[in-house]
Order: sequence, then C-alpha cells, then structure tokens
Amino acid sequence: MEELVIRDADVVDGSGEPSYRADVVVDGGRIVSIVKEAAAAGCQRPKARRELDAEGLVLSPGFIDMHAHSDLALLRDPDHSAKAAQGVTLEVLGQDGLSYAPVDDRTLAEVRRAITGWNGYGDDIDFDWRSVGEYLARLDRGIAVNAAYLIPQGTVRMLAVGWEDREATPEELDRMRQLVAEGLEQGAVGMSSGLTYTPGMYAKDAELTELCRVVASYDGYYCPHHRSYGAGALEAYEEMVALTREAGCSLHLAHATMNFGVNEGRAPELLALLDKALAEGADISLDTYPYTPGCTTLVAMLPSWASEGGPEEILRRLADEETAERIRHHMEVIGADGCHGVPIEWDTIEISGVTRPELADFVGRTVRQSADARGEAPWTTARRLLLDDRLGSTILQHVGHEENVRQIMRHPVHTGGSDGILQGTKPHPRAYGTFPRYLGHYVRELGVLSLEECVAHLTSRPAARLRLPDRGLVREGYRADLVLFDPATVAAGATYENPRTLPTGIPHVLVDGRFVIEDGRRTDALVGRAVRRSPVRRSAGRR
Repeated sequence: MEELVIRDADVVDGSGEPSYRADVVVDGGRIVSIVKEAAAAGCQRPKARRELDAEGLVLSPGFIDMHAHSDLALLRDPDHSAKAAQGVTLEVLGQDGLSYAPVDDRTLAEVRRAITGWNGYGDDIDFDWRSVGEYLARLDRGIAVNAAYLIPQGTVRMLAVGWEDREATPEELDRMRQLVAEGLEQGAVGMSSGLTYTPGMYAKDAELTELCRVVASYDGYYCPHHRSYGAGALEAYEEMVALTREAGCSLHLAHATMNFGVNEGRAPELLALLDKALAEGADISLDTYPYTPGCTTLVAMLPSWASEGGPEEILRRLADEETAERIRHHMEVIGADGCHGVPIEWDTIEISGVTRPELADFVGRTVRQSADARGEAPWTTARRLLLDDRLGSTILQHVGHEENVRQIMRHPVHTGGSDGILQGTKPHPRAYGTFPRYLGHYVRELGVLSLEECVAHLTSRPAARLRLPDRGLVREGYRADLVLFDPATVAAGATYENPRTLPTGIPHVLVDGRFVIEDGRRTDALVGRAVRRSPVRRSAGRR
C-alpha cells in the first residue's frame, strides 16, 4: 500500500493549464498516481497508509525560489520556516557573485567580511568546506528544503585576481576558467555575478564572456546582477544579452526590474528588448520579487574605487577625512556605480539591520531621519554607521515603481525569486512573504496573473531553467515536492513593520514526499538536499 493519498485536491499542476480535481498518491518520495475526478466518476479510490483530505485546497508543485540568500541560513537554522512556510521546496543559492565556495582560507575570511550584511559573519558555522562539491556535500547532511548552487564569479575573481581593479592576466583568466569548470563538474547549475559589487564588478565584458563560454559548455546558465538598475539600466540589460549571445550561454536576469526615478514607467522598453532577443533565438529568463523596495548593504552604495582592496581598505578610506569627502561627493553629486549611477537620496535609504547592538537605534529609520535627529548631514551619519558597524549594516532602498513590477511579472519568461536576506532586525518582508504575496495580492486581489499562470511562473518555468527533468510539475513519476494552499486565504503575513511574520493559508508543504509543514506547523523533517546539474559537457558555440 502506498504511503500517502491526497484526496479531492484542486490540482494546479504547474503547466499553466486549467486546474482539475484529483486524488494524488505519493510513495517513495515521488508521485506514483493521479486519479482525476475519482469521486465524481464513482471509480475505485486509491488507498494508502495515510489519507489527507484536501477539499477546498489547491495542490501545486513546490515553489522554486530562483534568487535566495540562504547560503548560511540553511546550515544555521534547520527549521528555516521563513521559506518552508511559504511553500518553497527549492532555493537557488550563490547569488550576486558572492558566496562561500570555491574559496581558500584567505578568500573565505574576505568573503565572510564582505557579505556579513547578507548572511552574518558565520561565527556559529563550521566552515569545513572549500570547494563547491564540499559545500554541496555539507548541504546533503540534511536541510529544510532543497538547494541548488551558482558559482559566484566575484568569489572566483577574488581567488584568482584579488580585489584589484584591473584586467586579469592570461594566467589568471585560465585559473578562473578552471575554477568555474570544476564547480560545474561538482554540481553547480551555473554562474552568478554581482556587477555592482566588488570585486566582481571589475571584470570587463571580455572576461565575463570567456567564463560564460565555460558555463555554456556544461549547459549551465549565467545569472548576472548586472551593472545598473538605475541610470543606464536598459544599456546594462543589453550588455548582458549581447555578452551571453556571444558566449552561447543561457541567460537568467537576476531581480530584473527598472528602479529609480529615471526608470519610472520604462518596463515596456525592457520587455521589448527581451522579446526581440527571444525572437532571435536567445535563451533568456528572469526573476523578480513582488515588492518595490530593494535590499542590500549600506557599503554597497559606495563607488567601486572606494572598495578596491577589500573591506579593510574601505574602512581605511572612510576614516581618512579627505578620501571620505571624495566618496561623499561621488555619491551625492556624481552618482556612484554602487548606487547604479544615480545620486543617492538619503531619505530612500532605510537601515534594516546592524551587527552591533549599540547601533540598534538606526534600524527602521532612513539615514536622513537619523541624521536629522542628530543634527548632522546624512553623509556624516552614514559614514559613522559604516565605520562603527564595520560595514555590516543592511538597508532597504525605496526606489521601485509598482507599474514596472506588475508589467514585468506578466512576461512569459518570468519566474519568482525572493532575493530574501534573512539578516537584520527588520529584514525586507520579501524574505518571508514573496510567494504567498504573489498568490494572494497579485492573483486573488489584483488579478495581475491567473492562478494557473502564477503557479507556472513559480514552479515549472524555474525547473526548466534549472534543467530539472522531474520537478516543477504535478506528474506521475515526478518528485513529490508539493504545496497545498487555500486560494481564498493565502497571503503574506510579513510587513515592513513586522517582517518576520509567517504567511497564512498554506497548511501543508512536502519535500521529497515528507511533510515539512503540516497543519500549518513546521515538522522536524530535514529531507532537503543539494540538487546538482549533471556535469555533461557539450561543445560551446554561438547562439
């Protein structure tokens, strides 16, 4: 007798096709049988050791978070309800060109400092890996949800070149090619970049193209946080499309939106660019989160020249009065590349987290509000915070546009990604609310997408990008990564004031056929594992 039968579910199977009523049978971590309209037809009902009445609930594939920053959170917090409670059954890690493999002892210390604001410093983590394969093996010891990994190009450059703003030598480029190939052979699904973050942003297009050729040879994909989401955003998208076409590499655009005042109402221009490339044969997808503010670290706002050399050099420059004044002028007058070429507006920069308890008063206020309370200029406040918090502060940046968000999420190649940073006292609510917000706010309340369309965006489309042949659909033989939710009540509980509130209307989540959320509560199951791309090489060529 099979393990579980889910009775009378309204199956939204991830294909985008209309829903249907069915009994779904799960055994051995897979869907073994789907009996449509069993009760109405009066036919023999499937039996199992356990039955779950799904009357009134939608059964869909588990959601795939195409842009997650849970690289340490999955190891630190086995519960991981922030994602499991949303119905997420697979996260893609290694984002924005900075993560923890491949590394050596030097670069591990450097990257831990560089992205403390994303993941914490990691004092509570045993960093017993150095290679991509060893990191994936660490995940295989048991995590709350499944995880795939992108090789972080910035970390690779850190290993081969360091933090210098210069072109790589031929020998250094060969080393980077080798590191990328090794990571792909060990199971990574592609490569990411953070082209407004150092040191990855120091790579010229020719260097990135060569690395993308390696990615293409393993049938992986390139996931860039490109060079601007503000001034020059459209040109930055064009750059990534042209680069990957030259390399013959699939392209997935990270948190693809058009932000800042210069881009209000310009989403149609981006979509026209993508449609033209797709019509010409490019392989492109993208992800977005269903919110307008962005989230990153305060130090990321600095101009790239101020970050050359790594964290200690940044602190040295900030401590020097003359250099700090140059940084201020670049940020407030010229527009730093770290702030996407737009002069910074301090009333849009809200501090969401600090690493030192004595700085807690900054959290929940914009830099301008804190500056006004102290009777000083905003840059003085920001500089003080960067120095006192040793670059660890996280921010929300309120620069998005709702009409751009809605138009981009409708596009056929769109997928969902939380870009969820779990650090900080008041993290962005997208970390806890992205997927139920799609289903509740944008489907049920606004009708921006139909339920069937939205589920396809969150399941089968990302699975296709990841080249996963047995995930992303409710099909016989597929992995039983499943979500049951109430379409009438599903909603994000997380708000800007209370960002760690769990969603409502998602009573059951299964990973590999095991309940990780049951009756709305987290179980103790740690059945998630690393999901690896099969390392089959092909000839790289132009597309």
